[in-house]
Formats: sequence, structure tokens, C-alpha cells
Amino acid sequence: MRSLTIAVLTADAERLRGALMLAAAHAASGGRATLFLQLDAVGLLSPPVAAPRDAAHVAAGLPDLATLIAEAMDLGVTMMACQSGMDLCGLGIGDLPDGVTASGPVAFLQQVEDSARLLIA
Repeated sequence: MRSLTIAVLTADAERLRGALMLAAAHAASGGRATLFLQLDAVGLLSPPVAAPRDAAHVAAGLPDLATLIAEAMDLGVTMMACQSGMDLCGLGIGDLPDGVTASGPVAFLQQVEDSARLLIA
């Protein structure tokens, strides 16, 4: 199965939620999935992680954003935060959810396999 790599480029919680759901589904199916949050998107990981529509998602029986991040990572999804985005958002590595690593665009693109599906959200 080809790996799935998703770059989240904006601070839109619903785009991140969608990317996480796709990545988690891919990982649950046995594939390798990676998310890279760039620049302002990194701010979505600011503690405490929450999204404006969390209550609506929970009411519909879906996880809130923080739970979705944890569940995706438990399934093996790799999450990386752009180092420049961390600086932009005033975050240190200790502020990120457990398991999220710091990276840069060059390192991110170098790890994308030639056969990978690369999506931009």
C-alpha cells in the first residue's frame, strides 16, 4: 500500500480534522500516514488543543480535535510541526501534543517517498 502524506497549510481546524481522519483511516488499513503542519497551521496544536466545532462533533458522536490527534497517533500516524511555524506561533517542542515532532519543509519533503500520495489541505 502506498504511503499517504498530507501537508496542512492553514490554521483551519476542520481541514486538520479532515486530514487526521483520512490519515487515521489509512493507518487503520495498514498504510503509513504522515501529517506535516506548516506555518500558521502549527497554531492548531497550541495547548489546550481545541477547535471551534468540537462540541458539534462530540454531539454527533465524533471525537474532539485533541482526542482525534491522540487516536490518529495511536494508530501510527506520524505528525510533524514546522519549526518556523512553531516560532511564529510562540510554541516550543514541549507545547506540542505527545509524539509530535519538529521538522522543516525540506526534511518533510525528503521523507516523502516517490510512490506516496501527497495531499495538500
